[in-house]
Amino acid sequence: MKYFPASELIINEDGSAFHLHIRPEQLADRIVMVGDPGRVDLVASFFDNREFDLSSREFHTVTGSYKGKRITALSHGIGTDNIDIVVNELDALANIDFATRQEKPEFRQLTMVRIGTSGGLQPQVPVGTFVISRRSIGFDGVLNFYAGRNEICDLDFEAAFCRHTDWNPLWAKPYVVEADAGLVEQIGRGEMIEGITISANGFYGPQGRELRLPLADRLLNEKIESFRYDGKPVTNYEMESSALAGLSRMMGHRAMTVCMIIANRVAHDADSNYKNSIGQLIETVLDRI
Repeated sequence: MKYFPASELIINEDGSAFHLHIRPEQLADRIVMVGDPGRVDLVASFFDNREFDLSSREFHTVTGSYKGKRITALSHGIGTDNIDIVVNELDALANIDFATRQEKPEFRQLTMVRIGTSGGLQPQVPVGTFVISRRSIGFDGVLNFYAGRNEICDLDFEAAFCRHTDWNPLWAKPYVVEADAGLVEQIGRGEMIEGITISANGFYGPQGRELRLPLADRLLNEKIESFRYDGKPVTNYEMESSALAGLSRMMGHRAMTVCMIIANRVAHDADSNYKNSIGQLIETVLDRI
């Protein structure tokens, strides 16, 4: 069995994972992930009971039960760098024995559904729409640091996207990965839009927003909006789905992202009061996970 030294897997004195601060027995097999630590309380408000409630930095975790299902609600903060921390530590909690620091002989598969907010890039995804990230394009480069990246990515899609956008070689090479197909069907049930989502490595410049600093490519969003692969357009921007889908796929877990569109970049429309209506999406995911 593979051994993981303290330099690679940091375990806190109370036996919890370094960043998340939760112990292996506190993690459920079903995990609902949100970006905002405060939104964990909204997810947990639907629970029938709570086993524990813990906060560490931007990571807020509540494990409880919902209609007989044990579920962990967890906040991951903003960005794929945080997803790298969260997914690695969740996998460690599930598949590494923290007492011996060895990989467990039997694999424990996790099911992770991220509920997020997003900006639409096409007129057919107006504000208020629920969009499942069937495919994600990662602008972040996180997956490029792991062996086996090419085996789970769509290399032809990546090449076509880079050609169409005249991709700047100074930027991280984009990767394209699919969410777990079975989980997409389980959560979406054909009732939600299944789209192609960009996970940007920032909120402003990387998503084409220009404040005081000029953009390296002011036409990038126009190129993205006109891009088609297999006849399908890029539907929306967010900041986490690519790393979640990619890392989970390499580790053998089931994962996907579903977002509520709170802004449409084409229509220049936005809803700053989206928090009042995201509860419907949360309850739907809890019913179907």
